[in-house]
Amino acid sequence: MVTTIQKSTNEESLARLANDESFERLDAADPWVIDVKPAGEVIPGFHSRLVLTSGAPMPWSEYTGGQREALIGGALFEGLAADRAGAIAGFESGDIEVGGCQDYAAVGSLAGIYTASMPVFIVQNRAHGNLGFCNFYEGKEPRRLNYGCYDEGVHERLLHVNTVLAPVVGEAIRRLGGIALKPLIAKALRMGDEVHSRNAAASVLFSREILPSALDMVQEDFPGVRETMLHLAENDYFFLRLSMAAAKASADAMHVQGSSLVSAMAFSCRGFAIKVAGLDGWFEGPPPLHEGKLFAGHDEGEITWMGGESPITETIGLGGFAQACALSLQNYQGGSAAAMIDRNTEMYQIVHGENGSYKIPLFDFRGTPTGIDIFKVLETDILPVMDVGLAGRDGGQIGAGVIRAPRECFELAAAAWMERYGV
Repeated sequence: MVTTIQKSTNEESLARLANDESFERLDAADPWVIDVKPAGEVIPGFHSRLVLTSGAPMPWSEYTGGQREALIGGALFEGLAADRAGAIAGFESGDIEVGGCQDYAAVGSLAGIYTASMPVFIVQNRAHGNLGFCNFYEGKEPRRLNYGCYDEGVHERLLHVNTVLAPVVGEAIRRLGGIALKPLIAKALRMGDEVHSRNAAASVLFSREILPSALDMVQEDFPGVRETMLHLAENDYFFLRLSMAAAKASADAMHVQGSSLVSAMAFSCRGFAIKVAGLDGWFEGPPPLHEGKLFAGHDEGEITWMGGESPITETIGLGGFAQACALSLQNYQGGSAAAMIDRNTEMYQIVHGENGSYKIPLFDFRGTPTGIDIFKVLETDILPVMDVGLAGRDGGQIGAGVIRAPRECFELAAAAWMERYGV
């Protein structure tokens, strides 16, 4: 394992120039949500018997706990098997395929399940031309497919997304010719969000953007408009999937030979992993370190890991890297305002620069710390911080908190960088 890193002058120069370009591409990203369509129709390479999930890809046999249950639920929802036993047999035989979300330019919240019929937000990075995808928020009921639950209630809510919510939101977006997400996110930061664990302002701002389309659609008797707008009004987390897709479309533009900046962070039931903009593949470590606040009736022994790719927001300078924008989160995920400010300040030591669009009012509108450098993480021993929901071993959300990426991921990535680019 790499414990200390001492790069030569040539290596320092290579990394600095590559990181400058990688950071500039990230900072210049211009994500627009342009449509909503079923995953099977718009995600390249998606097919009818594919189920996507979060984290570094693994064979079916390695998925356990809630993430395994979510994959089974996805197969049942899509009608790929008649019952649980049939779904398991399908995965075991390969008749039903498991894929990693990020291999398809997608990101998944918690278990991150995508099936062909599920609608996805299509986000285009207009600065670089690439796309990012994220599926819909199921609603605030703690028992959700992405939290490892599948029953009649989950099935009905997923159908409701497919048949009512997604068609309305998609039509509203198309009528507007797309919606620029970067200005919405920047404004939401000034209104108390960090657009990972707090999306209250961003969800309201998005609702306001589509309101003109929605009013026209009501006059035309377009079905489900009132119901959809009420859903948006009642669910502060709705915008999270848009911020994730925007972050994915932004981060995927970072890839530059020689860059040592992190381009993705995610976890599965097995552990945590990162991708690096100048390298191929995932660098995996153990589950993340965590602290948090549990809902009434739950205890620490119930916490389990079943996947999650929402830390893509931290990858581009949001979420835990903008905690000081959202001090009200202390009531939701525990801790104190002082601790949140200290954590946010600490992140400046492990990044390449400050975001040109995303600003923190409390820090006199300093740009959020952006562009995690694997070498700076190792040199300072400061681990990236993320705001997340906490899942329970029996499924469902049982709390929220803060996690830190394990050091091992960065050690492996640094060793791979030195092997590839060292002189």
